[in-house]
Amino acid sequence: MKVKTKSKKVNKAWLNDHVNDPYVKLATREGYRARAAYKLKEIDETLGLIHPGDCVVDLGSSPGAWSQYTRRRLSPQGAAVGALQGTIIALDLLPMEPVEGVHFIQGDFREPAVLAELEQALIDRGIQAVDVVVSDMAPNLSGIGSADAARIIDLVELAVDFAVNHLKPDGALVVKLFHGGAYDPMVALFRQTFRVVKPFKPKASRDKSSETFLVGMGLKNRERA
Repeated sequence: MKVKTKSKKVNKAWLNDHVNDPYVKLATREGYRARAAYKLKEIDETLGLIHPGDCVVDLGSSPGAWSQYTRRRLSPQGAAVGALQGTIIALDLLPMEPVEGVHFIQGDFREPAVLAELEQALIDRGIQAVDVVVSDMAPNLSGIGSADAARIIDLVELAVDFAVNHLKPDGALVVKLFHGGAYDPMVALFRQTFRVVKPFKPKASRDKSSETFLVGMGLKNRERA
C-alpha cells in the first residue's frame, strides 16, 4: 500500500510539472506535438544546422515534433503546411501521425532491412548525400547502469555509422545522450568522426534530466564537396 501511495504522489507531481511546463504550453499554442521541438529549435538556431533545400533524416521521430520543426524550417514561409524546399525522411519503431511533406518509415533502425528501406527512400528522391541527421532515439532505460550504457552506445554508434556513410562532408549529426557510462565513450567517438563537436543542453531539457545532446559537424577524413 505504501508503494502504491508513493507512486500516485510521484505521478501526480510529474503531471503537475508537465501541465505547468512553459514549453508544454508553448508547444500546444504553436501546434507542436511535443515540447521536444524546442530542444532541436535551440540547437539549430545556435549552430545554424538546417537550411532551406536541405535533406534531413529524423531518426527516432515519433511523435513527430522534430519533423514538424524541420518541416517549418524548410518552408519558405516557416509554415506547417504548403510549399517545402528540401527533403525530410523520418523513421521510428513506433507509429507517427503524418506530417505534411515528411516521408515516414516505421521500423527498427537496428534491422538491416529497415536501414535498406531508408537508403532506398533517399535513392528514390535522387538524394546522394544528406545534409543533417537528427536522432532523438533512446532505449527503454532499466536503471542498471552498465546495461543502459550499452543500449545507448548501440543506438548512438548506429547513428554515427549512418552519418559517416550518408552525410555530406560538411553535414551535421545531432544525437541524444545521457550522462553516465555511455557519455565519455560517445564523446570520444564523435571527436574521432567530426571536425567540430559540441555538447548541448537545451533550455527545454528539464533540469532534473541527465539528457544532453551531442552535435558533430563536418566529417573528418572526407574531402569537401
